[in-house]
Amino acid sequence: MNNSQLEKNNIKQMPTSSSPYRVMLVDDSSVIRGLLSRWLSADPAIEIVGSAANGQSALNSLDRIDPEIIVLDIEMPIMDGLTALPLILKAKPNVQVLMSSTLTSKNAKISLQAMSLGAADYVPKPTTNRDVIASKSFQDDIIEKIKILAAAKRKRLGFPVFMEPHKSGLAIEQDTAPKATILNLPKTIKPSLVIPKIIAVGSSTGGPQALLKFLASIKDGLSLPVVITQHMPPSFTKILASHLSKAIGLNCVEGEDGMPLIAGQVYIAPGDRHMIITNDNGQRCLRLDEGPQENFCRPSVDPMFRSVSKEFGPAVLGVILTGMGHDGLEGSKIVIEKGGTIIAQDEKTSVVWGMPGAVSNAGICNAVLPLEELGGEIQRLIKGGR
Repeated sequence: MNNSQLEKNNIKQMPTSSSPYRVMLVDDSSVIRGLLSRWLSADPAIEIVGSAANGQSALNSLDRIDPEIIVLDIEMPIMDGLTALPLILKAKPNVQVLMSSTLTSKNAKISLQAMSLGAADYVPKPTTNRDVIASKSFQDDIIEKIKILAAAKRKRLGFPVFMEPHKSGLAIEQDTAPKATILNLPKTIKPSLVIPKIIAVGSSTGGPQALLKFLASIKDGLSLPVVITQHMPPSFTKILASHLSKAIGLNCVEGEDGMPLIAGQVYIAPGDRHMIITNDNGQRCLRLDEGPQENFCRPSVDPMFRSVSKEFGPAVLGVILTGMGHDGLEGSKIVIEKGGTIIAQDEKTSVVWGMPGAVSNAGICNAVLPLEELGGEIQRLIKGGR
């Protein structure tokens, strides 16, 4: 019996196309639980099936309410979110957990630890209840992530995503991610004949876990600089770089303005800054850009891809990992136009097949592979294999 069959067997209420996504809220603040409940319940794609003030209460009610998504706070009495997380996933392997934490250095570390333990993603929560109430961006962010994570999970299990009844009598699919082609192999093109001189990586939802596995698979004998744009707020990116360094053994740093590109080093774009590569009197270095958001993101993958293509031309090896949305698509087109190579993570191993799905469906990928096979392909390309 495979993992999908096991997960299906753990779902008591089999979803239909009219079934909204079943969400449980776990937060010690009754104000936050009430506010989230009102926000989320107003969306026809979401049904609040339960709430709890701590991790232990959540565990006690899991079997009864059978949620698809759990929004899990970190700091709670009796049992905090990090303690509850592995117990929740053991009891309900099919559930998607969205960590909710305020933007502090401590909580950034805990959120990254939670994702390494199996949480699907995190959502940054404003520091005070007043700020939460006033934050339209927090409201939009949590609603979007719940719907996309739930839809992606249902697709992987072979269940229909939520279809909202329309006044015309038709149904509208509530899923902003590019549509997946599950039965057909992705259309790919031949990779560049030029040996890569730089690896550029874009990732978002599910990215921290994917980056950990991806970098571990290419670290042996790594002789190229690696630049990464991961969608994260400012307090998270420095901690992500430190986390990856300790876990993998590569020198991973948060990018700084003017920092030179060094072979074998990994650079993470800092939160709220686009990271681009320029040539300063013959020295390739990083520049940080506070320009407008692209694809609703800063940092964004597209400006990084444009800059590496301008500087390295056909010697760019671009990698698109798991993430919602389509950031990286336009930049990937430029990489291909300049003669470079684009590789994408496949749908089955992606938490959300938005970003990699966008480049795959555009027919501009040289390969679409499971996460565990990306490293081997990249090592082959670096060595000149075709």
